[in-house]
Amino acid sequence: MEIDRVREILSELGKRLRAARIERNDTMDVFAQRLGVSVGTVRAMERGAPTVQVGAWLNALWILNQLETVTRVLEPQESLLDRIRAQEKRRRQRASRRP
Repeated sequence: MEIDRVREILSELGKRLRAARIERNDTMDVFAQRLGVSVGTVRAMERGAPTVQVGAWLNALWILNQLETVTRVLEPQESLLDRIRAQEKRRRQRASRRP
């Protein structure tokens, strides 16, 4: 089962990858060599194929100086409950005892 939105995103990423490769004046062959993958893999990436390994995508982003754009993906998020607990902890701090 393939989710329609995922297909759209992969297709758009593939178009952007192709545009970035062409802007660098890289042929598919040259770009594939830099990535360490086959020309067929680059072609599949540019088509937005869902079967391309995430490692190939991350290597492509690194080559294009775009790797930092995905470093926050799945980063742990502080929940609302955690924020409330932290506020409560700050409020509950007592003054130190004097001798």
